[in-house]
Amino acid sequence: MIAITGAAGFIGSNLAHRLRKDGHDLLLVDHPLTAAKAMNFAGLKQFAFVEHDLFLQELQAKKWQPEAIFHLGACSATTETNWDYLDRNNIGYTRDLWTWATTHCVPFLYASSAATYGDGTRGFDDRTPPTELVPLNLYGKSKNDFDIWALTQETAPPRWAGLKFFNVYGPRENHKGRMSSVARQTYKQIVATGGMKLFRSTDANYPDGGQLRDFVFVDDCVNHLIWFWQHDHIGGVYNSGTGAARSFHDLAITVFVTMGRQPNISFIDMPADLAKHYQNFTQATTTKLRAAGCTTPVTTLEAGIQAYVSEMTDRSS
Repeated sequence: MIAITGAAGFIGSNLAHRLRKDGHDLLLVDHPLTAAKAMNFAGLKQFAFVEHDLFLQELQAKKWQPEAIFHLGACSATTETNWDYLDRNNIGYTRDLWTWATTHCVPFLYASSAATYGDGTRGFDDRTPPTELVPLNLYGKSKNDFDIWALTQETAPPRWAGLKFFNVYGPRENHKGRMSSVARQTYKQIVATGGMKLFRSTDANYPDGGQLRDFVFVDDCVNHLIWFWQHDHIGGVYNSGTGAARSFHDLAITVFVTMGRQPNISFIDMPADLAKHYQNFTQATTTKLRAAGCTTPVTTLEAGIQAYVSEMTDRSS
């Protein structure tokens, strides 16, 4: 049995569907399900479910003995200001799972975050020690603090890794609403209005809509998680991205073309509060990932959007 925390979330639910398809028994862990999140389990059969707050207790009571733990559950709100809550939920809970996995010799894979890189002035290289990074928000700090703690431990679970996910898009993110990927927002806006609005640039080095992101298809992130579980490697923190930044304009055009629509893109001013901290460029350095031996193929933006638009079209038909 494999345990997945945050199993009703975006990456967690896609991982659950992949592992079940591969024949694994699943223990899915999350907070009480909302209707939107429950939809992410549609078509998924034969699994056990336990609430987040009970999982640790039941592990320690020996009710469960998973052969691996994928810890993807966390408070991911970048606007969260309650540090005590983040410390308890994102750091303390993860430490407890790490300790259990270490004691019971169980592989432990967890979600770090690209938010640990802050404003990007120190780059996006996972070989940079986390102690040198300065996240912009408390969520990013909570993830970075755990990375620092994990890297200083003398004992660790077998085959452990923290994955820093970049700009992930793909199926089963409907529940995220306004926080869903730009790929989904573009599709929905085209359906509703026939066009897509992108932000004007606030930097002369980038044209309007030319701001760059490492857009990574969710299947690639799942591939990385499974690879780190199944293969020997040096425990550590690794980027999960494509290594190739693309513009918002590229993404929008790709969605239009995939939908068989004529591109209709307009530009609006970026809100002043967003412009103060806006990143014009993010791109995962994947040298460390490949050096570890992970050679899973990269899904191109065009192929990922094709698969995602097909899925959204099927759901709405």
